[in-house]
Amino acid sequence: MHRTHTCNQLTEENIGQEVTLCGWVHRRRDHGGVIFVDIRDRYGVTQTVSDPELYADAHNILNTVRSEYVVKVTGKVQARPAGNENASMNSGKIEVLISEMEILNESKTPPFEIDQDKEVGEDVRLTYRYLDLRRNRLKNNIVLRHEVIKHIRNYLDSVNFVEVETPILIKGTPEGSREFLVPARLHPGTFYVLPQSPQQLKQLLMVAGFDRYFQIARCFRDEDQRGDRQPEFTQLDMEMSFVEMEDIMKVNEELLLQVVKKFVPHKKILAEPIPVMTYHEALNRYGVDAPDIRFGLELTDVSELVKDADFSVFKSAIEAGGVVKALKVDGGAQFSRKDIDDFTEVAKIYGAKGLAYIVVEENELRSPIVKFFTKEQLDSILAHTGAKVGDIIFFSADRFGIACESLGRVRLAVGRKLGLMDDEIFAFCWVKDFPMFEKDYETGALAAVHHPFTAPHSLSDLDTPETALAKAYDIVLNGVEIGGGSIRIHERDVQKRIFEILGISDEDADRRFGHILRAFEYGAPPHGGIAWGLDRLIMIFANEPNIREVIAFPKDQKAKDLMLGAPSQMPNDQVEELHIKVDVKE
Repeated sequence: MHRTHTCNQLTEENIGQEVTLCGWVHRRRDHGGVIFVDIRDRYGVTQTVSDPELYADAHNILNTVRSEYVVKVTGKVQARPAGNENASMNSGKIEVLISEMEILNESKTPPFEIDQDKEVGEDVRLTYRYLDLRRNRLKNNIVLRHEVIKHIRNYLDSVNFVEVETPILIKGTPEGSREFLVPARLHPGTFYVLPQSPQQLKQLLMVAGFDRYFQIARCFRDEDQRGDRQPEFTQLDMEMSFVEMEDIMKVNEELLLQVVKKFVPHKKILAEPIPVMTYHEALNRYGVDAPDIRFGLELTDVSELVKDADFSVFKSAIEAGGVVKALKVDGGAQFSRKDIDDFTEVAKIYGAKGLAYIVVEENELRSPIVKFFTKEQLDSILAHTGAKVGDIIFFSADRFGIACESLGRVRLAVGRKLGLMDDEIFAFCWVKDFPMFEKDYETGALAAVHHPFTAPHSLSDLDTPETALAKAYDIVLNGVEIGGGSIRIHERDVQKRIFEILGISDEDADRRFGHILRAFEYGAPPHGGIAWGLDRLIMIFANEPNIREVIAFPKDQKAKDLMLGAPSQMPNDQVEELHIKVDVKE
């Protein structure tokens, strides 16, 4: 071994010992002949010092080193002079007096400072990711990720789960997101795909009798990027046989709360056990299916109160079968005209045509819409919402989904504006009983809300598919969906009926899903599962703004790897060998 200790091991107990350390030059300070060099490895930092009178050769070499040189030093551990201790370092009471010095490798001047967590442009950080990973912020995130995953593995092993690796090259069976295609050289004109998830494979493991499976699974989706998405990402994937929905939720809740208490013990968990609400309740109260319940500001339905008003926006929405939702904000009368315009733009992003409001002042209600209501109607709105002087009420009128989500997004924007989202609180909730299907209002076609293998609450629900509910559930943390799953279909006839509702013909179903339909003929047990978005969860644990900060080598927001230069063009002969013709249009 090159070294006897790491740079975080040495303490007062080692004083008098001769040691050898290896690492990078973190900082170098010349104090008029005596040179101090902080040496860093992934474990920490140790201060070393040279004395030109005692060890001239080592001192002369040390005099030539610069930041990020890789060095090897040998010397004796000694106590730091009184008053020079550093309580923030594990090795802060000692230093190493260097007797031998070796430069293992020199370094160019880095494009940004490694020893300080200064803001650096993301393009530069991603291009030199191996340097960025030397900095404490990213190093700590990657170590946290390792420790969380290790704990998850140990826990699941202790409760009889078996880790199984499923293949990365699989058959394309589109389930919603675009897939990455991989040409099969030995089978011209055919392709593998990279899996969006191990969904069908883990169900087949249940048919095979592995009643408790898990995997730290790599998944791939060819989607447009945003802060909580990457083309390749990591899931905690699990599946269980002979279970109901509550059994899966119980195992996951126990593991999740255990992980939080171990790795972010300073966070306050809002409620234990984790509260459960239905999808419809989540939309009704919070406007979104992944509610942030750290703060109140719940939505209310005022449709009955305003259906007879002369305001055409409300009246036409209700007559078309829609609703009018209201959001009362305590103290919201302080919002400026610009604030209200900003909230209106948020509502429009999510389908609303606008955002009505009423400001409650001492002697009047201020709003362009109050003239359309009688005093009795206005009084009933104030009473129903609990509005008082100094408050504002926002309204959204549309189809149930649009009215809820647009106002729910306004709720979140208001929460951010008023500082209601306490980062020291972890507010988990389960959301269950999602719709089985969602309708495309342009084509009238139905699509699966989760995926086509999700079981309905009852077979009779399928007689009216548009109102059918699924045995599906999501786990939400502070308004972020960190996991989702369902009880699966395990009978061929039921699966076939779902395909029919989705407009998938028998021929198409056999071509795309024949493997799983055949497996269901050989005694498939009742089963269900869930997948956590590990990148998202660790992002929240690390209090980072996006998942790129907790992934060692992520892609940028355009799905490019700036460090490796991927994706890249390939040599023509290799492309031709794969039987592919490239037609690039400007």
